[in-house]
Amino acid sequence: MANLNTEYLGLKLKNPLVAASSGLTNSLEDVVEFEKSGVGAIVLKSLFEEEIRVELEKDLSRMQQDSFLYPETMDFYDDVLEVEDTLTNYLKLITDAKKTVSVPIIASINCVTAEKWPYYATTLQDAGADALELNVFSLPSDLKHQPEKDEQLVFDIIDAIQDKVKIPVALKISYYSSNLAALIRKISETHVSGVVLFNRFYSPDIDIEGLKVQASHVYSTPEELTLSLRWIALMAGRVDCNLAASTGVHDGTALVKQLLAGADVVQVASAFYRQGKSHAATMLSELESWMERKGYTSLDECRGLMSYAQVENPAAYMRTQFMKHFAGKE
Repeated sequence: MANLNTEYLGLKLKNPLVAASSGLTNSLEDVVEFEKSGVGAIVLKSLFEEEIRVELEKDLSRMQQDSFLYPETMDFYDDVLEVEDTLTNYLKLITDAKKTVSVPIIASINCVTAEKWPYYATTLQDAGADALELNVFSLPSDLKHQPEKDEQLVFDIIDAIQDKVKIPVALKISYYSSNLAALIRKISETHVSGVVLFNRFYSPDIDIEGLKVQASHVYSTPEELTLSLRWIALMAGRVDCNLAASTGVHDGTALVKQLLAGADVVQVASAFYRQGKSHAATMLSELESWMERKGYTSLDECRGLMSYAQVENPAAYMRTQFMKHFAGKE
């Protein structure tokens, strides 16, 4: 049987399939089900920076000056306030999960600034989180906003977090960048432990009868695999941290493709929404069958074989225009 053991963020995983942050990783029951399904690690549903700041500032204003937050304020929540709030529940989920399952538990924060909230991140660490994933993104839609400020925000957040926590930190980033390759490389040089390519966004649509904006394409499709596949392949072996692939992975074949491109782990959410948590076992079985068919005994033997650095025709990853299909040319 093929050995699927791997490492991610300095953590030892029994396989490279990771349950991505979603509504399916929001309870202890979810966590237990995912472990039974065979995943190598679980990223808990994201806390939003706004939740941290609003709830802390709302109930603890008398304990602070100039809205400056300390992690010790969480003791006040646990011992004094008789409320069930988002922050306390999240800490309890981490603690309970660590007591119940053996797979690594990665906490997640969706953040848009580097202000105040990093002081809270230490409580995630203290609750037992094995690592922290930061989902960082701001839509570049402000016509007066300087683009370099968006990228600087990423590094401000990294500095603020790394000053507070000792557990490994991964950044889940967007593909919106004026120089994505350079940005990923620069992020990797900050000593973050991993970069996740890419976060998935709310997609707006228009209801032409009701004349209102509504959500569209909530779940990813298999066709979306190619975006992260290209960038995993381009950056594998060229950065100083782990790479996690995300979005568009719906079966074992897609899992294999991302590993061949050079991903250290592969995060999945939409496929589990569509086919259930048990689909993880099917995907892993397909990965094992492929490895055995090809004669690979470990992931190290096949990971990155089709990356930009190793593939026979690396120019294929650089091509941006169709020739054969739309121009009638080979």
